[in-house]
Amino acid sequence: MNVQTQPTRTSVLVVGGSLTGLSSAVFLAWHGVPTLLVERHPDLLMHPRLRGITPRTVEIFRQVGIEQAIKDSSFAGAEFAWRPVRAETMADEHYDAVEDEEDDDVPEDAGAVSPCGFGPIDQDKLELILRSRAVELGADVRFSTELVSFDQDDEGVTAHIRDRRTGETTTVRADYLIACDGWASPIRQHLGISLDGPGPLFHTITAIVDADLRPATRGRKVTVAYLQRPQPFTIMLAHNEEGTRWVFGTGYSPEHEKLEEYTDERVTELVRAAAGLPDLQVTVRPQIPGTQHKIFGFSIGAQVARQYRSGRVFLVGDAAHLVPPTGGFGGNAGIQDAHNLAWKLAAVVRGEAGPSLLDTYHDERRPVGLLTMTQALARFGDRMGPGAETPLLDHAAVSMGYRYQSAAILDPVEGDPVTPAKLRGEPGTRAPHVPIDGGVAGAQSTIDLYGKNAVLLAGPGGSDWVNGATSAAKELGIPLDAYRFGGEIAGEDGPERYGIGTDGAVLIRPDGFVAWRSTGSVADPAREVERVLRTVWCRS
Repeated sequence: MNVQTQPTRTSVLVVGGSLTGLSSAVFLAWHGVPTLLVERHPDLLMHPRLRGITPRTVEIFRQVGIEQAIKDSSFAGAEFAWRPVRAETMADEHYDAVEDEEDDDVPEDAGAVSPCGFGPIDQDKLELILRSRAVELGADVRFSTELVSFDQDDEGVTAHIRDRRTGETTTVRADYLIACDGWASPIRQHLGISLDGPGPLFHTITAIVDADLRPATRGRKVTVAYLQRPQPFTIMLAHNEEGTRWVFGTGYSPEHEKLEEYTDERVTELVRAAAGLPDLQVTVRPQIPGTQHKIFGFSIGAQVARQYRSGRVFLVGDAAHLVPPTGGFGGNAGIQDAHNLAWKLAAVVRGEAGPSLLDTYHDERRPVGLLTMTQALARFGDRMGPGAETPLLDHAAVSMGYRYQSAAILDPVEGDPVTPAKLRGEPGTRAPHVPIDGGVAGAQSTIDLYGKNAVLLAGPGGSDWVNGATSAAKELGIPLDAYRFGGEIAGEDGPERYGIGTDGAVLIRPDGFVAWRSTGSVADPAREVERVLRTVWCRS
């Protein structure tokens, strides 16, 4: 074994190069944080998995410059609609339509609540965009590279990584480590972090197959079918609009059979049974380019880690929460985990924030993990047959209307998630979208103002807020932009949408969440904003 004696130095080591790992690398690099990402597989998985991202997730990716690339790689246009069905086989005379809540994520007044719509993109295409953007922004992305071991101390993390092609082992010294290593998460297990929730519900194998199912569908549009053949809990997920490539999934027992037993011949027979076409021509495709990995096993279940942070190590995405695929919450929640954590790490690494700001990652994101788990689990029960025992919340409320409570929020407003149209700039909630017509560097929405710096928005009579915030932020060394509705930016609805009136102000964090709000003027705006910034950025 070759060992590199000179340690590689980086601010953040990201372990895992799938959706949340690549998102983490993009967000960190966007903030200028030196980042090294390692992924044990030689390339990205072709399996679509997550089939679309919510408007909130599109907003986040819009901030880092990849919204157009996502649109260009989408599998459908604005007219796309989910068409899930239940049947014995794909060839059944009649399908039972499944009422699909995912369409609720784009409400009728979508243009009033977000500048972005639903993003109909498959995860494999999205990951290609993320990998390219991460490298473009300066992240060091290494595939065929695995984490061998790690230790942490008060000053950082020492990790040993191995190039699986050459066998060379490298020592990495990082300030922090982000575990994006999936639900099995060896990192989480090494840390001894326990889990809450019912656990695995069942295991499934998946295959990507070329199979012309048009004789079975007979002109009926199907995005996903929940089937009873060859056994209950079988799915066929459309992988193209023509109906000739599909993702096939069905249950299996890892205790009694191996993935290697699912040969091309066996999968062909299973797909024929699901299709209801005994003579169907089936070709099983590799799921990782350049390999013969055709069959993968997945665990479908519901659990959330009890801690999202252990010292200098953070759990993100599936490493933190296992969520049933119904509702499409899991991948979106993982991306938003990464977005929440990235600005905090950047602020601490640059010395702008106190280290305790990082504690708020767990405080804010774990409740969201529990929310998405329970809502996805309820939808899973409703979709697969037994029915939901947990009341189903509006999809847009779950994905956009949740609330944070932590030390990085002043006077958060408690309550259940609500649809985004009902939010009015309450501390702890996503900052509302208000059209501003390109008044600042081409920004079309207040959403476009967020992403890099803190932002203070004031009412038309809030010039003192703008001046005071600029002065306070400069004194503290915290990057901040300040604007006045009816002054530096348009948006006549802004004061009402943010609940600040004519003379109030609101502070939005770099992740686009409201940290503090004043509904009127104060005697000393600079001193008040300094107090707020010190509190939110955890400065003593």
